Amino acid sequence: MEQAENKYISMTYKLYSIEDGERDFEEEATVEQPFQFISGLGLALEAFERQVAGLKPGEEFDFTLSEDEAYGPYDDNHVLDLPRSVFEIDGHFDDQRVVAGAVLPMMTYDGHQVNGSVVEVKPDVVVMDMNHPLAGCALNFVGKVIENRPATNEELAAVARMMSGGCGGGCGGCGGGECGDHHGCGEGGCCGDCH
Repeated sequence: MEQAENKYISMTYKLYSIEDGERDFEEEATVEQPFQFISGLGLALEAFERQVAGLKPGEEFDFTLSEDEAYGPYDDNHVLDLPRSVFEIDGHFDDQRVVAGAVLPMMTYDGHQVNGSVVEVKPDVVVMDMNHPLAGCALNFVGKVIENRPATNEELAAVARMMSGGCGGGCGGCGGGECGDHHGCGEGGCCGDCH
């Protein structure tokens, strides 16, 4: 079976979440700060890639990913009571950052970084919601393709560096848990255009 070509794709879009029939605006990728990724590397949701991979520059799109194609259903089992010691720095609880509503970068047992939301800080535990913020929602993307072309070796190398913990090419400085701000991104992935 032949390997699909890795394509550099950039686009503008408006993202709307749909839950229980309610449609809410979530974010926008603009001409000044477009969403950019390289296809075939797991940087964007698979269903999202399928929808845009064949579009040409200038083509507009309006499609909806089901809850299952997006971030899956909301799972109550992903709300965890974690010991306060997990949030200590040099033996002291980080009460400046660990507050209800804060989104914190966490590490899974297998070494993947994920973001979790602090639900509540209790005397002995911190209640963390590890569901993606858009779990349980269908996602409607409305936008326009700016560029869709084969990725260069340099772009592929930059993504390889970024995925191995470094930062390359057009990333503009990964860090501070800001990768993955765009929801076309895959779980824990960086789009190649961190903001």
